[in-house]
Amino acid sequence: MRLTEFRELLVDEFGQMRGDSILVDHVITSLDGHTGAEAIEAGVDPRDVWRALCREFDVPRSRW
Repeated sequence: MRLTEFRELLVDEFGQMRGDSILVDHVITSLDGHTGAEAIEAGVDPRDVWRALCREFDVPRSRW
């Protein structure tokens, strides 16, 4: 997944402000306690970050 697609999914699901906040503030336990932004910067595929966020925020699987 490209980063632009990840950002679009994030904004579509959570809105601009909340999505931005989740990306930099929410610690994702399944990604070694990193935030989404930290994980992406460390080289984690944005698709894996998206799926981890979806699991943690109970996003319906049809939107993963």
